[in-house]
Amino acid sequence: MAKKSILIIDDDTELTQLLSEYLMSNDFDVMALHDGQQGLEAAIKDDYDLILLDVMLPSLNGFEVLQKLRQAKATPVIMLTAKGEDYDRIYGLEVGADDYIAKPFNHRELLARVKAMVRRVDLLTQPQNGHTITFEDIELCIQSRSAKINQQAITLTGTEFEILILLLKDPLSIVSKETISQEVLGRRLAAYDRSIDMHVSNLRKKIAQYSNHERIHTIRGSGYIMVGGK
Repeated sequence: MAKKSILIIDDDTELTQLLSEYLMSNDFDVMALHDGQQGLEAAIKDDYDLILLDVMLPSLNGFEVLQKLRQAKATPVIMLTAKGEDYDRIYGLEVGADDYIAKPFNHRELLARVKAMVRRVDLLTQPQNGHTITFEDIELCIQSRSAKINQQAITLTGTEFEILILLLKDPLSIVSKETISQEVLGRRLAAYDRSIDMHVSNLRKKIAQYSNHERIHTIRGSGYIMVGGK
């Protein structure tokens, strides 16, 4: 099996060297770049399995890189944010990050996040999962990772796509935030973690472009439920 490839975009050369060595020792291929523009060009040109993206970068900051990348690709992205910078985390999720981890981070925790993210993409793209899930006017093709609402294609991040799969597997039933965090992000839901809320909010906005009804309802204290559009 080919090694999974990771692109690190971070201007901290000492950190990226240590992180690159650690990830390579765990059987990943790693490319590290220290400039936002160069990182964006590499991310668009080559097909990486995952991108670790810092916020503070020369040329283009991490948010600008992510916004431009999302116009071209849905490569999974974990944002590297400063500890305590809630705005960076929330904004990163709004513009298309799949997850975030605060600096300074434990290397083992980061490795666990990385492995969980690449594993879930592998599971979803296996041939036996190449089927279609439909619920009224919503259609998902698992193998191509594409989605349509009322026959109109919508662009989703990997995390949004997988949340939508969970909601559509059992529509009209409540899916808890803990379930989403465990099955999609590969980690337990931490207290005050708003990442799931932000991903669902982004998903709602994208569905709303082609649906006249709100399709994802929040059940306070429980989770989310996918409802019909008629």
